[in-house]
Amino acid sequence: MVTVLKHGLITSIQDLGRPGYFHLGIPMSGAMDSFALKVGNLLVGNDEGEAGLEAVFMGPHLMFNKDSVIAITGAEITVKIDGEEVPTWTALEIKLGQVLSFGSIKSGARIYIAIAGGIDVPKDLGSRSTYVIGSLGGVKGKVIAKGDSLPIGNTSNTAEIGKTIPENLRRATSEVTELRVLPGLYWHRIKPASQEQFFKDTWKVGLEIDRMGYRFKGGTKLEFVDREPPFGAGSDPSNIVDSCYSYGSIQVPGGTEPIILHRDAVSGGGYFTLGAVISADMDIIGQLPPNRPVKFIKVTMDEALLARKERSKQLQEVKRFIDKS
Repeated sequence: MVTVLKHGLITSIQDLGRPGYFHLGIPMSGAMDSFALKVGNLLVGNDEGEAGLEAVFMGPHLMFNKDSVIAITGAEITVKIDGEEVPTWTALEIKLGQVLSFGSIKSGARIYIAIAGGIDVPKDLGSRSTYVIGSLGGVKGKVIAKGDSLPIGNTSNTAEIGKTIPENLRRATSEVTELRVLPGLYWHRIKPASQEQFFKDTWKVGLEIDRMGYRFKGGTKLEFVDREPPFGAGSDPSNIVDSCYSYGSIQVPGGTEPIILHRDAVSGGGYFTLGAVISADMDIIGQLPPNRPVKFIKVTMDEALLARKERSKQLQEVKRFIDKS
């Protein structure tokens, strides 16, 4: 059992999500940076899909009621056990009664706390991931709060204490983030000059960023191709007759500020989408802080599929490194 002494800013239980219910309006949820959660789980000897904690900008304070092994991945942040600083991306031993705490964040946005055995709350629709709007997963459908007791599953405790993931196997960050985009079903709705300008502009991450989506500001307003609005779409040219949204869809209400739909986003609506961020880059979005400059890069389907292969290869390299004695 782990006792929550301080809950941080927003800390939730997440695994890899609950795919298969999007057609019912239930998003997949799960870790915004799935790579970071997977690596943390592998470091502590878990299956990669076990539930851990996702904390935004500020970590919680947790007291451990039994000996355990933990790993902190994702954003770079000061981590302490009983006040003594310890490294991130490392398998760490924590003893009965010791307290895990966090200092200031250095880069990124989301911290992942993996615990040997995983967090053993009940599953909803096959997942422990917290989806607050639907009251699914987590601690009775909610984010964690001060005083909560988090049950920990059984483990064979095969982790190698002190094992650290080298820098070259972590996700690199840069001053200007590039997000690859595959133009989509409604790409034809904007004029060619706007199509070109969208990829020329440097955008900035807005303040409106959460598990539902990320808003971007500072680019050129889109110009739409003239049309006779179809019945049910309304007069705004950025509106459509309600349609489905894919994970990573980029909607642009009013043609001004793109919103990338993420883990807890709705599955459909009446805003046009110009395309989608490719799956290989969705984890990157979860680590973007406000005001980070972003460039969107146009890619083809073949390039998107190749990027997905490369992303999978990176995780395989991490697994080989951890398995190496």
